[in-house]
Amino acid sequence: MDTERKEFDLNMQTAKLLMEEPFFAALSRRIDKRASRAIPTAGVMVNPDSAQFEMLYNPDWFETLTFVERKDVLKHEFYHIVFKHITERLPEGINIKLWNIATDLAINSHLHDLPEGGLIPGEGVFVDLPKGMSAEWYLKNMPDFSGAGTTGSSNDKSSGKPSNGKESAAGADSEGSDGIPDSLDDHSGWGKVTQETKDMANERLKDIVKKAANEAAQRNSWGSVSSSVRQKIMDSLSTKVDWRKVLRYFVKTSQRANKTSSIRRINKRYPYIHSGKKSDRVAKVAISIDQSGSVDDNMLSLFFAELSKLAGIAEFTVIPFDTQVAEDKVYVWRKGETRRAERVLHGGTCFDAPTAYVNSRDFDGHIVLTDMCAPKPKKSKCQRMWMTTQAHADRGHFSTKEKVVVVD
Repeated sequence: MDTERKEFDLNMQTAKLLMEEPFFAALSRRIDKRASRAIPTAGVMVNPDSAQFEMLYNPDWFETLTFVERKDVLKHEFYHIVFKHITERLPEGINIKLWNIATDLAINSHLHDLPEGGLIPGEGVFVDLPKGMSAEWYLKNMPDFSGAGTTGSSNDKSSGKPSNGKESAAGADSEGSDGIPDSLDDHSGWGKVTQETKDMANERLKDIVKKAANEAAQRNSWGSVSSSVRQKIMDSLSTKVDWRKVLRYFVKTSQRANKTSSIRRINKRYPYIHSGKKSDRVAKVAISIDQSGSVDDNMLSLFFAELSKLAGIAEFTVIPFDTQVAEDKVYVWRKGETRRAERVLHGGTCFDAPTAYVNSRDFDGHIVLTDMCAPKPKKSKCQRMWMTTQAHADRGHFSTKEKVVVVD
């Protein structure tokens, strides 16, 4: 009896593919992977709604690849994320197609089993380019593709055509109409999100990479990640955090979906049987501002200035406190409003007071601006983040696994 052939499921294969790659395996668990025939091969992007990283893959194409080719494609896509090719702000006037090639060349320097169509330094039309350079370097030193007949496949060093004469997996031919070769993977999703969403994804990326690096260190193995790439990764973890981007990221990730039944949206699992769900994204975030006398007025002003910008994303409940919450001074900062910094208390500091206030109410996230000069508070029922100056962060009265961000 014939049985229907199951579609290739990358999620079922990933653990096996990355068994000897602790760093990439840890990354993979934190990146959504979805089958899609809308792209010819594979590609990564940032989800415009959630700022989550996603990998799309064509199951038909993946099924044609060998085990080692599948593994290198996975690593290729993850390197795009790690090297921030999809989230960094690009200079104006850049040729996007050439930039796509440059990012692939930077990545493929470190891969050895790519499928047909991979663009590799030292091969094909890139024969004069060394391996191991950055995407910016390759962009600056790109070959001249203005000549007629220039091809972009790297599988045949003499002609640039695939060595077996077959079409490139990236398209009907390995070059575009402008003579510029096509990338192996799909980069079309890179420009579909705002820079603000990319900034939030970058903050998420730091956390993802840090956890993956820690797992690799615990295993005492980074797999195929070279020492030079490992150093780049560790350097990226030590870069200074932009606290304004962190604030926006925190607000976005504190959002939750309030789901209600809707007869207009079709239920994907039980179409026309059960009603669908309509999601309204709502962020209810508490901003507790330490009003004790030791908190610097400049820090207070900086924070209020940024909150004015954040009000474009969502509204906040501002909670002034010192040893207690000034409940008569609590107010909602409405979306789109601009407010001036104000000080209403001058006492000591107790973090239990604002924590208890937030815990007793239905908040999604809690941001505390403080000098950290008080004992460790009680546990928060929602996501909590601390913001302070570098000096106070270095000599805080307590340690915490919650995010502590330094304000310039």
